[in-house]
Amino acid sequence: MAQLTIGGAALGTELQNLLMCDDIVPGAEASYQVCKSIYLWHPLGGKIAEAPVRKAMSQKRKISIPDSPEDRVKKAFEDDWKKMKVDRAIRNTMRLARVYGISTVGALDKDGDASVPLDYDKISADQLTFNVWDPLNTAGSLVLNQDPNAKDFLKPQEVRINGQAYHPSRVCVMMNEEPIYLAYTNSAFGFVGRSVYQRALFPLKSFINTMITDDMVARKAGVIIAKLKAPGSIIDNIMAKMAGIKRALLKEAETNNVISVDTTEEIESLNLINVNSAMMQSRKDILENIATATPMPAQMINSETFAEGFGEGTEDSKNVAQYIDGLREDMQPLYDFFTPIVQRCAWNAEFYATIQAEFPEYKEVSYKQAFYRWTNSFAAEWPSLLIEPESEQAKAEDVRLKAILALVEILMPALDPENRGAVIEWCCDNFNSLKLLFASPLVLDFDLLVDWAAEQGQQGAGGEPGPEEPKEPKPFAAADALERTGFKRYNDAVAELIQIKALRSKRKRLQSRASVPNPVAAE
Repeated sequence: MAQLTIGGAALGTELQNLLMCDDIVPGAEASYQVCKSIYLWHPLGGKIAEAPVRKAMSQKRKISIPDSPEDRVKKAFEDDWKKMKVDRAIRNTMRLARVYGISTVGALDKDGDASVPLDYDKISADQLTFNVWDPLNTAGSLVLNQDPNAKDFLKPQEVRINGQAYHPSRVCVMMNEEPIYLAYTNSAFGFVGRSVYQRALFPLKSFINTMITDDMVARKAGVIIAKLKAPGSIIDNIMAKMAGIKRALLKEAETNNVISVDTTEEIESLNLINVNSAMMQSRKDILENIATATPMPAQMINSETFAEGFGEGTEDSKNVAQYIDGLREDMQPLYDFFTPIVQRCAWNAEFYATIQAEFPEYKEVSYKQAFYRWTNSFAAEWPSLLIEPESEQAKAEDVRLKAILALVEILMPALDPENRGAVIEWCCDNFNSLKLLFASPLVLDFDLLVDWAAEQGQQGAGGEPGPEEPKEPKPFAAADALERTGFKRYNDAVAELIQIKALRSKRKRLQSRASVPNPVAAE
């Protein structure tokens, strides 16, 4: 490819040198330098590597720790997760893995030996940091064993950074796609995963040509063609100057100006209609080829807006949601690596001392017992990208509420006081989970409730009337009908109450008149 030079310095950019050369053909190998250049300079390079990861991490995971003082424990975990910049480390690890085919994240503590196991009892959020390495940093240590009978066959084991060995408990290796036996990846320097650009290398080169075409069309679209009458067979200096003056007037003409031309002359723009249609179709096909080779949903490459909202459940949005769900599953090893580290930093002995001071039930529980109880009940779940409207969520919560009430009404008559307290506690927890229906949580003292129910049961057994047993619940259809006629029944009850009060007042007046003595009858 020819290049202009000034003083022996080439003016061609690195992207031009790599993507406009004749060596890139279908099936060409993507080297480390090619992948770096695509990520740094290609218009789609950063989008292909980062956009899916950012979309997957755009929502926070729903964390629950039911066997703990959940609000306090959950907040401590989330605060340290943010303080240690774990999301940034995960995002960078996935980004480099997609660019080159493999990447590694490592945990380093201050003044600690990286070759020894990570001591979870001594780590703290202030002294722990995370480094993310690309294949050039780990070159030579992550080639992977090609012996089919070996235990570490195609599995990463030892990680070395500039000769420094890292213990496996300190590192997490991520690969884009699974390694293939005896398939060497140039961009990753090993028999490992492959770059997301590997299959899309040729269409990425073709996309650069569409950018050049866009630039050419943009420069040619403003060309004005003047079909002027020829001055004759012999053009002297005077006629040439007149033609130049006419072209200058045409060039300066703009809105609100008037120019005159001969009836045989025409002024028109350059016709690029056919070029435009062919260019747009070619660009669309190239983008679809890139999306197919990546592989990514075409909407994420084209930046097209969905015909309906993302939460409406269109087929395009479903495809994107399924792709992001698969990417989240691929990211799970990173979350499994970081979660115990952050748990140990957040729920340390000092934090547990504050929990014991605030919650009396933990005064007799050791720190170790409480910590493992919390970690065993720890759960993190990704929310769905297909978010339903609040009206639909409220309907779903209403159905859950009816199911809770029906179950409680059925179970309560057949339970002893202790189990009744357990059912009421379960009912209260589920009530508090219905955030759209109930903004304020319901807080009950379940120990006092159990004691009161036991006392009431004893009084009933001694001959005194005990608590009234719940009646058999009405079917849902009857309950819904009751809701529909509730307002009418309320009005009828109010009218009846007013009538009863009127009759009582009339009776009192008659009784008062009868009690007054008649003077004539007394004489």
